[in-house]
Order: sequence, then C-alpha cells, then structure tokens
Amino acid sequence: MPVSPAMAENLAGAVAGLYEAAEVTIIERIAGALARGLESPLWAELRLAAVGSLRDAVGEVVAALQQDADGAIRAAVAAAYARGQQAAVAELGALSPGRAAAARRLPGAPAVDRLAAGLLDEVRPVYSRVTRVSDDVYRQVVARASAAPLLGVQTRRQAAQTALDRFADRGVTGFVDARGRGWDMRSYVEMATRTTVGRAAVEAHTGRLAAAGIDLVMVSDSPEECPRCRPWERKVLVREGPSGARTVEVEHSTEDGRTVSVRVAGSLAEARAAGLQHPNCRHTVSAYLPGVTRTPPRQEDRGTYEQTQQQRYLERQVRQWKRRAAAALDDDKRRQANAKVRAYQRRIRELTAETGLPRKSQREQAETAR
Repeated sequence: MPVSPAMAENLAGAVAGLYEAAEVTIIERIAGALARGLESPLWAELRLAAVGSLRDAVGEVVAALQQDADGAIRAAVAAAYARGQQAAVAELGALSPGRAAAARRLPGAPAVDRLAAGLLDEVRPVYSRVTRVSDDVYRQVVARASAAPLLGVQTRRQAAQTALDRFADRGVTGFVDARGRGWDMRSYVEMATRTTVGRAAVEAHTGRLAAAGIDLVMVSDSPEECPRCRPWERKVLVREGPSGARTVEVEHSTEDGRTVSVRVAGSLAEARAAGLQHPNCRHTVSAYLPGVTRTPPRQEDRGTYEQTQQQRYLERQVRQWKRRAAAALDDDKRRQANAKVRAYQRRIRELTAETGLPRKSQREQAETAR
C-alpha cells in the first residue's frame, strides 16, 4: 500500500476547519457589536466603551479554539503516523511475514509526540494574533465610520460595512512561513498541518521499510501533477543515500543469489528537496522490490494542473463570501453575500463536472463555531 502526504489530507482539512469556523464566529461577534446602536449620535463613544466586552467574547472563542485544536492536532498526527505504519506493514506482509513483523514492532509514540509538539509550537502564535487583530479591526471600523459622515462621503453604516468587508476579504492575516510567504489564518494552519501530518505518514512508512531492509522506493504517477513533481513520477529512488541518477546492482527480492540492475533517479531526500511530496502533493511512495515491482502505467489526467488551481481559487472565493456574510450589518448585505457563495459553488460544480476533478466540499466550508 503506497503512502503520500495526501493520505492525511482530510486530517489537515478537519484541523483547518476549526480555525476557519472560529474566524467566522469572531467576524460575527465584531459585526454584531458594531451593529448595536448604529444610528445613535453617541455610537462611537458607546462602541469604544464596549471594547472590553468584545475582547472577552473573542477570548472565549480563542480559548475554545485552542482547546479543540490542540486535541485535533495530536489526533491528526497520530492517525497519519498510524496510516503510514499500516501502509508499510501491508506492503511488507505481501513480501515476507517476518519483515512485516519486524516493522510492526517499532515504537511510534516518541515520533508522534515530537511531530505534534512541533506543529503545536508552529500554530501557537495564531491565538495571540487573532486577539490582537480583532481588537485592531474593531477600533479601526469605529474610527472610519465616525469620520465618514463628517466628510460627507458615506453614511456611518456604509463606512462600517466597507471596513468590515475589507477585513472579511482578507481574514486574519500576518502569518509568515519559513520561506517568507504570507498567509491568512486558515491557509497557514492548513499548510502547517498538511506538512506535519504528511511528514508523519511518510516518516512512519519509510521507517518501517528501513527496519525491514528495504532500500528502494518507487514514486507513483498522479493525475494533474505539478511541474515540481513531474520529473520524479514513476521513478525509483534510494530511501537513503547519495543524490544523482545512476544504475545500482541489488539482490533480487525473491531469488537468492541473483542480482538485478536498477536505474535510480536519485535519493528520496533529493526528490523532496526539489518539491516532491509538498503539502498538497498527491504522489505516493511505495516499496520497490527488485525483480518483482513493475513500473506503474501512466494515469489519465482528469484535467490540467491549471484547472486544479482554478478550483482552489473558486474554493477561496466561497470561503471569502461566507466571511462577508458573517460580517454583514443587515439582512440585505447578508443575502447578497450568500448569493455570491452560491454562484461560486455553481462554478465549482460546473468545473468538476466538465473535467472529472473531485469536488472537495470541506474546502468550501466556513461554518460558525459553536
């Protein structure tokens, strides 16, 4: 059974969904606080006096999020690691019951604890960022809405809605990864979680192959592959060892005393450094048994890589307009935002029907946290 980061994709999506639900709830809290007494001439003074109450409400959401997310993260890493173990044991069992038993005896708890602790450290800044951004946005909306009528540009409600829409469009931002790229909260958490749970599955898998003496692995073919992964498709790699393409002489998997020549494209570490098994990668890696394993046939693409990116764009638009609905100060704005949600969902249905790409409804979710 081959393994890839994608086998843990649903685990990362579930964790990211918690953060997005919390974000939508916080936007609703901010919008609800700003909507109170919007026609009163003392609105600005009253809203600023209520900053403490809003901060407490946001703090409750963040505390609940942290508690739920910590448990979900630990469970996701453990599940991904278990999937990687099971994949290796299934592969080795087909070859030799003794090899499978050796792999099954390896402890996994220390690795799970290490990976989960690293991910928890990586997402910890999210909580303080959410609280700070919520406070800043609330104050900015009050200031802009108070100034707009004096300038004769917009009504207070229009100014407040414009500022809230701007916040809803971008969400809670300001998270920067190791490569210096900026992310919104959901995307950052999903990226970090996918990376870790994918690593957990792959690490468990390759660790058990190592225990069984399997030194070679094969990369699968995957439809709609990205340019970074394409050079490694259907290639044999050394699990550990020097980089670079070469031919190696290895023992036949089932015939004692017989050696076979195997062309390897490089090392697994080399391929990963070049982009293979990035967080959104669907390529699998499985044990390569010299003299037994055959190169898999190419899979027919359901669409193009560019069409998969179009689908990701449409999913982001769905989530953005769900945040807009949460930020609406009146029913009319909420209906308009929900109409946009349905329009983008219709475009996703049309795209998946046209291409055969799978629809991933969980990536369109932005439900309110309760």
